Amino acid sequence: MTRTQTRRSGGRVARHALRSAPLAEDVRPIRGGMEGGTLKALSDAEVLRIHKAALTVLDEIGLADAPPSGIEVMVQAGARLGDDGRLRFSPALVEDMLAKAARNITLHGRSSAHDLNLSGTKVHYGTAGAAVNMVEPDGRNYRHSTLQDLHDAARIADQLDNIHFLQRPMVARDLPDNLELDLNTIYACCTGTTKHVGTSITEPENAQACLDLAYAIAGGEEAFRARPFLSNSNCFVVPPLKFATESCGVMEACIRGGMPVLLLSAGMAGATAPATLAGAIVQAVAECLAGIVYVNAIAPGHPAIFGTWPFVVDLRTGAMSIGSGEQALLTAGCAQMHQFYGLPGGAAAGASDSKLPDMQAGWEQMCSNVMAGLSGLNMVYEAAGMHASLLGFCHESLILGDDLIGQALRCLKGIEVTDDTLAIEAMREVCLGGPGHYLGVGETLARMETDYVYPFHGDRTSPKEWEENKKPDLIAGAKARKETILATSSMAALDPVMDADIRARFPIKL
Repeated sequence: MTRTQTRRSGGRVARHALRSAPLAEDVRPIRGGMEGGTLKALSDAEVLRIHKAALTVLDEIGLADAPPSGIEVMVQAGARLGDDGRLRFSPALVEDMLAKAARNITLHGRSSAHDLNLSGTKVHYGTAGAAVNMVEPDGRNYRHSTLQDLHDAARIADQLDNIHFLQRPMVARDLPDNLELDLNTIYACCTGTTKHVGTSITEPENAQACLDLAYAIAGGEEAFRARPFLSNSNCFVVPPLKFATESCGVMEACIRGGMPVLLLSAGMAGATAPATLAGAIVQAVAECLAGIVYVNAIAPGHPAIFGTWPFVVDLRTGAMSIGSGEQALLTAGCAQMHQFYGLPGGAAAGASDSKLPDMQAGWEQMCSNVMAGLSGLNMVYEAAGMHASLLGFCHESLILGDDLIGQALRCLKGIEVTDDTLAIEAMREVCLGGPGHYLGVGETLARMETDYVYPFHGDRTSPKEWEENKKPDLIAGAKARKETILATSSMAALDPVMDADIRARFPIKL
């Protein structure tokens, strides 16, 4: 009994010593850009049928309400403008523009350590959305989100290993002026994290000022164009099959200004998209293919993300059901379509219909995050922190989501089968004159950090130890970590001289 206790204590000491040293990036068990693609929600034949259906939709139905500038550039590229005002796209035109489209793009961070390679089935998880409320789990309350809340979310995300990028997750409702909102959103995010930032711009008239702010943060327009750390999340369509005139104007300005764009189609199956999952994917693919034509007619090869984001409604009530199994399937199917075209793609996963970070949120967030990762989705948006069907964002849930995404990434890593991992020699050592168990032996210690992922907040103690530890609570632990992060200075803060210059030029409110 004493020998066993001593051995286990020694193993624990060795484990702590091993874990205290940071691992080299190439041997970490999980990291951004891991390869997915092992999950196939659609067969190859089904992918091809969806592609052909999308081409038929574009050729025979087309899209309405393109702005005059968009009509001009797309007709010049080969689109047909009908008497009904709809632009139609032949399969040949779509194929030509796909041949020109950017592939294997890199989304840059302000720090090169956070650059995202969007090739193949490399997977990255991050935030997104336009929540209008902050979730305060302590009092189970919702309140309007503010600019400070957004900046704090960026600062928290900057410190979370498994959050690979920050797309604006909430709206600063304390800024009613749209230009001030757009500029301060960029400033709050970019001074909170050096990871890649995605943001929306409300009006075409605001785009140049937003570009000018990005140039100022980068140290000049040339520097930004070389490493654009900010991208435009652009809802360029209003499903079903209509262009969003104002957003298209923003997109055109961003393309000309050197900013990557996310072509975001967000139809809702059963409301603004067909109720069938296949039909919702067809419509989203058709709309994003129209976006590919649009972007490459303006600037061939401009970096654009194929953002098929079809959502789901609960057909009994009409309410969004973003935490559903159907949503997870839609996202996984969309990832396969991105791979079919060889384009960098993004879609939504990890959001919850639950109002709080509770058990419902856990199962909903994990289901879609795992399926999105296994399907090889390049950009998994809304992966942490989002509640109430995108209406609420929670800092504590963002922190807990980092643990959850870590487990999802471990699923991506899969099971390594080699001569070493088959472990015959380890069995020989343990069973033939060895201790009769694998605790503390060399092979086990060697694999502890390279093969296993450990939660930061998740509790794996026995009930007795849990009680001895005063029954730690997940939310309380996340809140304490949030307070620790926010008590330090932002690692992404600008040089004081640059910051003063920016504040003199732009109406910064933070």
